[in-house]
Amino acid sequence: MNSDINGFISIAEILKALAHPTRLCIVNGLIKNGPCNVSCMENCIKASQSGISQHLAKLKSAGIVKSKRLGNEVYYEIANKKIKKLIVSIFNEMCI
Repeated sequence: MNSDINGFISIAEILKALAHPTRLCIVNGLIKNGPCNVSCMENCIKASQSGISQHLAKLKSAGIVKSKRLGNEVYYEIANKKIKKLIVSIFNEMCI
């Protein structure tokens, strides 16, 4: 039973991290457009770089996104196929 609770806790953390319009927009953009840096997200989301960075930190700590440094730039992408499949399923179900 304890292992079941741990699984539910993990799922709840992912859903909590997604439960914000800006974070959903970030994730949707990463799914549709692939890896992106904060400057690119700033142009699409119309939010400040610091605000986007805070949202990315929450998504990263929940294991939803991962980052990769290329020179002076940091690019973000969806962390794994399972999470991407879950999020795509939610967006498809909600017609987003």
